[in-house]
Parts: sequence; structure tokens; C-alpha cells
Amino acid sequence: MNAISTVTDLAFGRWKSQILYAGVALGIFDHVGEFEPTSAEQLGVELQADPKLLFRLLRASASLGLLVERDAGFVISESGALLRTRASGSLRDMVLLEEGPEHYIIWSHLVDLIRDGQQNAFVRQFGQMAFEYAHSNSNYGAVFRRAMSSFSTVQSKLALEALRGVNFAGITTVCDVAGGQGHLLCSLLSEHESLAGIVFDLPEVVADKTDLWAPKMGLEERCYYVAGDMFEDVPAADLFLLKMILHDWDDDECVRILSNMRRRVSHGGKLFIIEHIVPANGEPHFSKLYDIHMMCWGSGKERTEDEYSVLLRRAGWSMTGVHYPANRAMGVIEGTAA
Repeated sequence: MNAISTVTDLAFGRWKSQILYAGVALGIFDHVGEFEPTSAEQLGVELQADPKLLFRLLRASASLGLLVERDAGFVISESGALLRTRASGSLRDMVLLEEGPEHYIIWSHLVDLIRDGQQNAFVRQFGQMAFEYAHSNSNYGAVFRRAMSSFSTVQSKLALEALRGVNFAGITTVCDVAGGQGHLLCSLLSEHESLAGIVFDLPEVVADKTDLWAPKMGLEERCYYVAGDMFEDVPAADLFLLKMILHDWDDDECVRILSNMRRRVSHGGKLFIIEHIVPANGEPHFSKLYDIHMMCWGSGKERTEDEYSVLLRRAGWSMTGVHYPANRAMGVIEGTAA
């Protein structure tokens, strides 16, 4: 790609993501067939949308590889199938969150954030932290929870790949702090039958029994759910998991969380921090883009290995290893009780 193409592709990049969002929000990918072409007129009736304008959106979606235009109609592509509601590993809810109205508008504050030296556009726009807004706004809260749950499958696979060679000898109880519905912990317990676990999260998260993974995966006897606030205390454990949690918070907030776990870990116990780790060199990496989203979304950031080492040391841990899957998209920082 030459320099002009690079700049123009970036300049118009939001067009692509908004076409993606519109298709998901309208439900196109749940209604376009796999084999028999679906016409814009047919979809217009099913989706209660104008067929002429809908055709133009379908055509644009096909140009992005989400659909295939065929015989005056459209069929779904392999990529488009990932946007179906009931698809295995569906990314539908992630799209609804990341290109939805709240996350769209907070990026409009980016220039001012950098000029002012004060991140967190959520507070600027809505007068609340994102987690508070999710609690008070049921629509955003529902989309946020579904998006985190759907993307957790991808993240869990990367984390388990990174941890495949790790020795779990001497570990009996694992606590997944802010573990949501427990997909990561249940996946780990499935691979290690000697382990038992606790999913620890806010009361409103663990109160909803419908989406919890332990009963779905037949692990109710080895995994249970505890409600609480990680800034106040955590359950005792031999090993703590923190997946995509610390990047939500500033350094002092992270040290508070890590200190609570240090106080409750068994002698010689461990901690695994699972995040998009920023490479120390100049190589392109998703974490460097995600870091700008975190600047807009809240008080946190993506961090390098060295930055995680400093946080651990401040909270009484020692960084004893870093583990990566083959694609290095995410990483696992290993801490040991100092």
C-alpha cells in the first residue's frame, strides 16, 4: 500500500466500521441466507426497512467482504457469519458496543483530552464513569455485558494457549477476580481437573444465573460464584486471575486491587494478569490502538511488561515470567508473592 492509499484508507476507515455497525444493528446478518441469495426487497419486508436504501447498504457490506453479491441478491460470507446472534464465537455484540452511540461519541473528545492532559471522555460526555453509566443506563449496560461475554471466548483461548506450558503444581484454588460469567476460569478448570475455582465479581454480575458458565460446562462442583468489590477485598486463593481488568484503571487503582490479592494469596501463591501487552519496541500492535480507546473510555491504559513489573512491585509481588500465545495478540504477566 502506497502512502496516499494508507492515508485515505485511514481517513475513511470510520465509514467501514459504521457500515458494519448498521448491518449488525438492522439484523442483516441474521436474515441473509447461506446458499440461496436474499434480495433487498425480501429483507426490507423482514427488517421493516426501505429496500432501495437497504440494497445500497448490502452492496457496501459485500464490498467489505461481509456478504457476497449473487444473482440480484446476497448470501452471507464466512466473516459475515461471525456477526450472527447465535453464531459460535459471535462478534455481534462487540460491534454493537464499539461502534454504538456511546463509544462513537467519546472519540470525538480525543483532541481535547490530549490538549488538556486529562483523559476519560466518558465523564466529559456523560458526567459519569463508564461502569456507573452502565449501571444507570440499562441499554448500554446490557450491550456492554453481552459484548464482554462474547469476546471472552476469544480471549480465553489465547490465555490458555499462553499458559499451556505452565506448571500448576501446588495450586488448589484459583480465583478469577472480576471474572464475569466465568468463561476463563471454567475453561482452565476443564483442562486441570485438580483445580477448584471462585469467580469473584460485583453482586449484579453474579446474581444473573442465566449466563454463568459453570452450570453450562458441568463444573458446579468445582466452581462457585462470590459477590464483592475488588477494591475492598477478595477471597483467599493460591492463584489469582485478572483478565482485561487492570487496563481499566490508573496505576494507583491497580495497586489497590493487586494489594488486596497480595494480602489474600497463600504463601508462594501466584497471579496471572491477562492483557494486550504493549511491545517495548516500535512494532505495530493492536494494544497501541486499544490504548487510545482506553484514554477515551476511562482512567486506564494498556501497559508494557516493564510497567506491569512496576505495578506488581508496588503491591508486594514479583514479576516472575511473561507468557504469550503464538500470535502474541495478548500476553500473560506472571506474578509471585514476594
